[in-house]
Amino acid sequence: MKKSLIVLFLCFIIIGGCSKSNKRKLVVYSPHGKEMLGEFEKQFEAKYPEIDVQWLDMGSQEIIDRVRTEKDNPQADVWWGSPATLFMKADKAGLLEKYTPSWSANITANHKGKNDTWYGTFLTPEVISFNNKALNNTNAPQDWADLVQPEWKDKIVLRAPMASGTLRVIFSAMIAMSVKANGNEEQGWQWLKGLDANTKTYAADPTQMYLKLNGPDEPVTLWNMPDIILQEKSYGYPFGFLFPKSGTVVLTDGIALVKGGKNSEDAKKFYEFVTSADAMKLQAEKFYRIPARTDIPKDALPDWIKKADYKELELDWDLISEKESDWMKKWDAEVKGKK
Repeated sequence: MKKSLIVLFLCFIIIGGCSKSNKRKLVVYSPHGKEMLGEFEKQFEAKYPEIDVQWLDMGSQEIIDRVRTEKDNPQADVWWGSPATLFMKADKAGLLEKYTPSWSANITANHKGKNDTWYGTFLTPEVISFNNKALNNTNAPQDWADLVQPEWKDKIVLRAPMASGTLRVIFSAMIAMSVKANGNEEQGWQWLKGLDANTKTYAADPTQMYLKLNGPDEPVTLWNMPDIILQEKSYGYPFGFLFPKSGTVVLTDGIALVKGGKNSEDAKKFYEFVTSADAMKLQAEKFYRIPARTDIPKDALPDWIKKADYKELELDWDLISEKESDWMKKWDAEVKGKK
């Protein structure tokens, strides 16, 4: 009897192991955070139980570096989330697979790749955020120029820019605006030097930045509006934000298939699933994302999106994509810590 039970138990183990191994593995690289990635892993696997979604949550710059390193032997199938500038760079490097989603007619030309290698998912305004126990909408910095004034010395915490797509684009946008206004980069570099002089901490990851911003000593940061709202609404952080008065950087966040990915058909299913109209509405409601698709009625979206009133800076995104790496290397070598 005991022998029979042992044999039966071993059979269950073997069957269970075979069942798990028979699932097709789908690898997703994303900076969207464990909450959002976990939610859509669960939903997608409920619809496609034969697929095992495995995601890696990392910074946007880390993703493109990894995809580039793995070019000859791709490990990821889907790259979900990062500023458009990185997708533009990845497209030029031949890292992305052409794919035209079912909703391609419902997005503007400036929110997708020229070669259909990436499409915009969200529009992400970058804001000046602050600890609303220490500051308010009146006495917090009101514009980009305010951040480099002496009164904010050692009052600023930033996510370490070299690994952050968000900060890299904000920094690059300031240089691009200088080129547009003056024909040279000088004013942009002066602003970056002033910001570095006022920055007390460069946090290794967003969580460390939130913890610093939560305290009284470094009550100001630059970050994206959706994440600030998410941290305030879902986790109770005392965070407020302002749109810079002269205009804000608005990133197009994208999605793409990795060229040479091992599971292209399953990758297309995931791509369509997380960019469907229903998924976009959920991402807006639960994760505070602004859909890039033009066919989602505003009255179907949360009030905070309807109330978001900002002026978008007109930026040369081709220039930013081309020069960002060189600019950031220069910032790291010649600006950071040279106060």
